[in-house]
Amino acid sequence: MGTCAVAFIHELTFDALPGRVIEQAKLCVLDLLGVALAGRGTALSRIAHDHAAECFAAGKLRSRMLFDGRVVSPVGAGLAGAMTIDSCDGHDGHAQTKGHVGVTVLPALLALADALPGMSGREFLACVVLGYEFGTRAGIALHASACDYHTSGAWNALAAAALAARVLPLDRPQTREALGIAEYHGPRSQMMRCIDHPTMVKDGSGWGCMAGLSAALLAQRGFTGAPAVTVEQEESRSIWSDLGEQWRIMEQYFKPQPVCRWAHPAIDAAIALKSEHGFTSEQIRAVKIRTFHHATRLAHAAPETTEQAQYSLLFPVAVALKHGAVRFDALHGAALRDETVLRLSHLIDTEDCAAYTSRFPNERIAQMRIELHDGRRFDSGPTRALGDPDLPFGAEAIRAKFRRFAEAARGTNAAHELESTIDTLDAKDATAAPLLARVLTSHN
Repeated sequence: MGTCAVAFIHELTFDALPGRVIEQAKLCVLDLLGVALAGRGTALSRIAHDHAAECFAAGKLRSRMLFDGRVVSPVGAGLAGAMTIDSCDGHDGHAQTKGHVGVTVLPALLALADALPGMSGREFLACVVLGYEFGTRAGIALHASACDYHTSGAWNALAAAALAARVLPLDRPQTREALGIAEYHGPRSQMMRCIDHPTMVKDGSGWGCMAGLSAALLAQRGFTGAPAVTVEQEESRSIWSDLGEQWRIMEQYFKPQPVCRWAHPAIDAAIALKSEHGFTSEQIRAVKIRTFHHATRLAHAAPETTEQAQYSLLFPVAVALKHGAVRFDALHGAALRDETVLRLSHLIDTEDCAAYTSRFPNERIAQMRIELHDGRRFDSGPTRALGDPDLPFGAEAIRAKFRRFAEAARGTNAAHELESTIDTLDAKDATAAPLLARVLTSHN
């Protein structure tokens, strides 16, 4: 089974990609970079970048950090970039992995492409697809074989290792060792610990990116690793046997709101009820949310940090009830002390619904009931989160989201130029260099 996966890493070509997969890859890159631009304003991102600058000095391989420009090792650039995207919880994800692969794939690929110049635009997109295909399957395999719920870094480390194995390049025996090292050293941190106590450790993706890139560089020097169980075990055969046939990148969801995906069904219910009935936040007397168990663990009514706000069900729903939308600027800084939002947040009562829990993670469902002071009551009915493949956010909505983030950070012209650069990556003579020039510089 490992032979099939290793072959895919080295044999995938741009010409083998269906047109819809290429377009999806470009949307993923666009969405991730918009989220990264928003994330660069967080304390988490600043700390990660300064840490990489101080502790991951460049050697023979040199990479600039995402929206920063300082030169570090590819490992340091990957760490800081993935942590930056993770710092604004608006990036894409996958239901069955209960996590995110693009958050590691893009920073790893940017670091490698910068350290080893000359990559074509089409090869860049092929690598994006490779990372999603490999990382998504590794995540599904880990959840099927491990007894605990691990953060994304535990399995997206293998995606970073796969990318490095292709770009460096490694030979096939070295590639197998790199995957084994990445799986062994990937951060098998427990996701629910961060849900219950949100901090900057978040989803472990920065550490996963660091571990995966390090694994490939170690394998190149002759370091050996235990076989990657998620790739090589017989029980995972069906997960890997359809490489190049079923395109898992098409299964990713996109987030309308920059918070934990588990809160999205309730947020969407709140936005729909407010839009339909036109009530104001002052009119609300009580709110009841029935949802799946994991979402009820997002229990921070009065977050003190943006991490607590992003891993909250109550606070972003309150933001949605006040504003009719959840923007990132409502989830950090002085906005965390908004008296109206805090009043609403403390009104919300959550109930664990066994029927909805049984359908998780393939479906995330919430039902909201709102009572006004005048006695009127409204019920959303069972609501699924917008952005899943069968409830698509839509390409134009993804682009609009990118523009909100990018224009706020860099202005309209720069946002347009970056979008155009991504859109033309698949042009016949395009290289990755213009994209690197736009995203591996300071955002100030």
